[in-house]
Amino acid sequence: MAYTIEFRPSVLKALEKIPKRDLVRIKRKVDELGTSLPDPSTTKMKGNNSFHRIRAGAYRIIYEIHNDKLVILVVKIGHRKDVYRNLP
Repeated sequence: MAYTIEFRPSVLKALEKIPKRDLVRIKRKVDELGTSLPDPSTTKMKGNNSFHRIRAGAYRIIYEIHNDKLVILVVKIGHRKDVYRNLP
């Protein structure tokens, strides 16, 4: 079961500031995410939210899973030191 991946506009803007070598790693992780979804119990973030996270080197990819539409919405991508601040 393949999921389609959608990005928030702020994510696309944030990707412009990330170095090329890290972009390759992030792109590979996002592609893997669409084909084989990791175990949601291990990627679920703590708290009362619907966010999941995966690692891509020093960067984190924060996303939501919409099973009813088979869509993964990438909410935020950023360096691990500040990606968790101001989550929507």
